[in-house]
Amino acid sequence: MERNVFLANRLREVYLDGRWIANTNYKDQLLSVNLELAIKQIGDLNTIAALTFHINYYLEGILNVFNGGKLEISDQYSFDLPPIETEADWESLVGSLLGNAEKFTDAVAQMDDQLFDEVFVEEKYDTYLRNIQGVLEHSYYHLGQIVLIRKLVSVSSVS
Repeated sequence: MERNVFLANRLREVYLDGRWIANTNYKDQLLSVNLELAIKQIGDLNTIAALTFHINYYLEGILNVFNGGKLEISDQYSFDLPPIETEADWESLVGSLLGNAEKFTDAVAQMDDQLFDEVFVEEKYDTYLRNIQGVLEHSYYHLGQIVLIRKLVSVSSVS
């Protein structure tokens, strides 16, 4: 299997329709969360909304590079979630993440194999392949947090 297809399939698994690694994905987790659960704070943990914004922030930033733009994202802003006050705000954030996940997956699926070994923006950022693999690892890490926070939020809502 070619790298572009393999990586696109892995991305689709974590975001849109997979169950192999975590037995769930972002779409399954987030479409069943309402505003109250999305913004519920448990101790000093990030909220589900904050994690959703965080993952989407990186997808948007890297997609911008894929589309010929500059790398304009910075870790220091990756949790700067704008106020989420209505169900429509929450649904818009989820829709943005899922839409960007689809675009990101499609972009990777269309990549020429040699691009994966090319420098991503600057040498300090390594290669396209390393960045895409990083997106996968980062996404699974935060998906696990979302699953656990959902459980904690559900327990605290019942109490």
